[in-house]
Amino acid sequence: MKPRVAITVGDPSGIGPEVAAKAAADPRVLQVCEPVVYAPPSGSTFAPGVLSGEAGRAAHDVIVRAASDAMDGKVQAIATAPINKEAFRLAGLRWAGHTDLLAHLTGARRVAMMFYSERLIVVLVTVHIPLAEVPQALTRERVEQTITLTAETIPLFTKVPPRIGVAGLNPHAGEHGLFGAEEERAIGPAIAACRARGIDVSGPHPADTIFVRATRGEFDVVIACYHDQGLIPVKLIAFGQAVNVTLGLPIVRTSVDHGTAFDIAGKGIADPESMIAAVLLAARLARSA
Repeated sequence: MKPRVAITVGDPSGIGPEVAAKAAADPRVLQVCEPVVYAPPSGSTFAPGVLSGEAGRAAHDVIVRAASDAMDGKVQAIATAPINKEAFRLAGLRWAGHTDLLAHLTGARRVAMMFYSERLIVVLVTVHIPLAEVPQALTRERVEQTITLTAETIPLFTKVPPRIGVAGLNPHAGEHGLFGAEEERAIGPAIAACRARGIDVSGPHPADTIFVRATRGEFDVVIACYHDQGLIPVKLIAFGQAVNVTLGLPIVRTSVDHGTAFDIAGKGIADPESMIAAVLLAARLARSA
């Protein structure tokens, strides 16, 4: 039996409704799953390309409904179109995005954001926080937790225990404290603790070369310290094909690798390939879960 995959439309003023509809009708999707589009109530209207708290609240409510159905087994996975984080704020919502909202809705204590593509897989230690706050957020506990969650989850994709490379935060991975202390204070000790438990992890490696090494086959997955450190190489290599996956949830959740694209919303020209890739991966994970 084909798994049922919920496709949430995201911010209804963005391109989400368009790419969700296109993905749900795509023959590749229909071949592997039964797509179910989750959207605001019939009759709701939202101006394309207009930022609003009303749209943010509508996107939130759709996610809540899809997550509830996934927890109840009514759907076997969720593939989400993009939300707008500022619209969430205008709606008075405290969530920075899908990841922390879904963790709250499902009671997950350990979650991480992963971007999956055929050429490069990246997991983030920190996500939507200011760059100035990253050094303090890189605690040994947080890095160790991310490595552990990655080691536990990646076999769903690769079928074998992964070779994990961890990127340093500072130039040259700190050069033994010369260019920063985070590698010796937190990242290195977390790696050592994980290696002692049998995890195949190494680093911290200089961030300017680790992604090249991964694409050449040295690592199965790279753990990046912060949002742009990990997402720039993924989007350079696989924009439109990469899929955002939330690790650590009790449900399968995938998403696109792009935003709401208000500038082209309502014009019928949005490319659905990332949404299609997200649904296909969600169906694959649902079958192996």
